[in-house]
Amino acid sequence: MIQSNVIEIAKRLIAYPTTTPNECGIYEYICELLKGFNALRLDKNEVKNLFLYRVVGIDSSIWMKKIELGEYQGELLHFCFGGHIDVVPAGEGWDSDPFIPEIRGEYLLGRGSQDMKGGVAAFLDALNQMLKKEEYSKPVLFSVLLTSDEEGVGIDGTRYALECLETKNLIPNYAIVAEPTCVNEFGDMIKIGRRGSINGILTIHGKQGHVAYPDKCINPVELLGKRLGDLAGYDLDLGDENFMPSKLVITDIRGGMEVVNVTPNELRIMFNVRNNTLTTKESLENYIKKTLEGLEYDLEIKVSSDPFISQRQGTLISILQDSIHKITKHKPELSTSGGTSDARFFAKYGCEVVEFGVCNDKIHSINERVKISDLMLLGTVFSEVIERIKGV
Repeated sequence: MIQSNVIEIAKRLIAYPTTTPNECGIYEYICELLKGFNALRLDKNEVKNLFLYRVVGIDSSIWMKKIELGEYQGELLHFCFGGHIDVVPAGEGWDSDPFIPEIRGEYLLGRGSQDMKGGVAAFLDALNQMLKKEEYSKPVLFSVLLTSDEEGVGIDGTRYALECLETKNLIPNYAIVAEPTCVNEFGDMIKIGRRGSINGILTIHGKQGHVAYPDKCINPVELLGKRLGDLAGYDLDLGDENFMPSKLVITDIRGGMEVVNVTPNELRIMFNVRNNTLTTKESLENYIKKTLEGLEYDLEIKVSSDPFISQRQGTLISILQDSIHKITKHKPELSTSGGTSDARFFAKYGCEVVEFGVCNDKIHSINERVKISDLMLLGTVFSEVIERIKGV
């Protein structure tokens, strides 16, 4: 049996202070670790993106040459591990240097240990172990896509890299993004989709005036009146087996000059909708238009991410579920909870994508840490997935 190096790899990754969008030379180490893979840099502006790829199996060298020459037409089964090497700022109050990894009892401490250098370490180790085995199976394309801009705006990161890969016929058929997904214990949850996010600013116009002469004023607060209840906390759909309802959540309301004798000239409302696949930007606009009929208002809506879902009966989900059950004896819950992730960019291209990683209880926090046993198990699960992918 090949010895796992996942803990040592995680420690090396944590030691790079890769606060978004800084890469700090971490890719040089990763390329050296997977020196059997070809490397393609897909950088844009300050963001650094790395794509590593390798064909294993019969006639692998022939297929690699076709890819290098630009003659590849996507003929092979392509499986990808996706992730990010950037981390949020460490902040103050750590018990030790956040970029000097430290083992304390059953945990590995350091910024990014959970989100998501631990997950990256697990799949790098699994792929490194794959390279040490003799291969006689049908050819399969394995790859890694990493970015330094997942915690930031995400415009020049995974989204841009996939745009480049599409031109080379290198969009994966299947992808696992190693975000921390488990809740109470390792192996209890897989993310098979995510809600989207729609941000809005609604400005209701009135006419400022003295409170003693309400007939000369048009108070936008009064205009909104009972209609507020049709906006605040309103479920825009009923949800389905994969998603909870899309709720319109008001995050800020303000108007006036903070005095008691002048009515406001306008009322400004900010809101967010974490939308499922049943609610769109257009359906949201239509609902607000119907609700505020007869009022003078301005509405600005911006979609920051789209919802996506992978089919519960999909090949990759089945492989991952079976692999987790074999290693942990758990039957993971299939969930779409949480915020957004780079998995949504894979889904845009028809790639069957899921997220699976370690427990999520200390991400972005002071003294972020990951359970060492979880990292070891994650590496083992990923190795099992690789073996099963070869048989698809």
